[in-house]
Amino acid sequence: MPFPYTGEKMKREDFELLAPAGDLEKLKIAIIYGADAVYFGGEMFSLRAGAGNLTIEEMKEGTAFAHERGKRCYLTVNIFAHNEDIDPLTEYLQKIREVDIDGFIVSDPGVIDLIREIIPDAEIHLSTQANMTNFRTAGFWYKMGVKRLVLARELTFSEIRQIRDNIPEDMELEAFVHGAMCISYSGRCLLSNFMIERDANRGMCAHPCRWKYSLVEEKRPGEYYPVEEDERGTYILNSRDLCMIEYLPQIIESGITSAKIEGRMKSIFYVATVVHGYRRALDAYFADPENYRFDPEWLSEVKKVSHREFTTGFYFDKPTNKDQNYQTSAYTRDYSFIGIVRSYDENTGFAVVEQRNKMSAGDEIEIFGPDIDFFVQTLTEMYDEETGEPISCAPHPQQMLRIKTAQPVKPDYMLRKKK
Repeated sequence: MPFPYTGEKMKREDFELLAPAGDLEKLKIAIIYGADAVYFGGEMFSLRAGAGNLTIEEMKEGTAFAHERGKRCYLTVNIFAHNEDIDPLTEYLQKIREVDIDGFIVSDPGVIDLIREIIPDAEIHLSTQANMTNFRTAGFWYKMGVKRLVLARELTFSEIRQIRDNIPEDMELEAFVHGAMCISYSGRCLLSNFMIERDANRGMCAHPCRWKYSLVEEKRPGEYYPVEEDERGTYILNSRDLCMIEYLPQIIESGITSAKIEGRMKSIFYVATVVHGYRRALDAYFADPENYRFDPEWLSEVKKVSHREFTTGFYFDKPTNKDQNYQTSAYTRDYSFIGIVRSYDENTGFAVVEQRNKMSAGDEIEIFGPDIDFFVQTLTEMYDEETGEPISCAPHPQQMLRIKTAQPVKPDYMLRKKK
């Protein structure tokens, strides 16, 4: 098991890249593209009710897939339980006790106690929802049997270093390094519940922090005033996305041993692209830490998925107004995910591709995979896989195609094109 911290130079095998797995397909893609571990929710008791999540049978398949490749799987059970949740949670834990889960991500002390009662050898990871911000609290959780702390997002590098220096060596630290930032303290938000009765702390957040707001004076109902000088209103609660790919040496040197990517509700394209970028950067660092230089191409890669402008969050200091986007909550979407390779014939140079967005003959596309960077080609020959007929475009979702590729490809390589 990972990863007792000794203060010595960390090795590749001592550091974990942790990826989101919103469903079984994303779990497999995350591992194929370089994640050391994945985290996912079951059908109940996870804070991402809108994600596909995994059935018990899918958990068994997913954990088997991961373990065959030497990877780890963590289950999120991080709701803040109400009384009516206890009996169904008890029943659910009894059903999954035989699933080979490597760790449970939990925030509620009562849920921790319940997991310990039903699955005595369960490894417990404290969710970021528990707001773990100091070494005394870390020591308390260690005494309670918690193996890993998922740190609150509101900590600086110096605070993380101080926590690391004051906790037992065999206690692990995990922290988010990439993805959406919640406006509320470590995600403990009441805004969604207050406005539309969807409780973020029970997995049903409607993301009202991304909505557009204006100021209304009590005696002037219906008169809306922008909080900033902007006639369209302002997105005063709209954080930029976290991105720490440029600062992985500082992450590692702070004593963090698991770098976590947010995004269980994101696409397989997002998972593959972001994991791929971070994997390449981490491998370059561990190959030669003393001479490591950041390659801007890694940042360019992660920007090819849908994202907001980036921020470094709290790592270097308290965020300022520059870490918010007051103009829009829209994403930057410069590339479309257009297909995924299902098979490849070396003799003919044709790949069978499952279409995910429209592509047409003459399009300039990029193809990337877990063991390559990417290459650019023009779509020339394209055929309907079922009929064998040549086609000029593929507009139908998940249509199966045969296309000529400029270089050999493998299953699970992905196709994208610039908009």
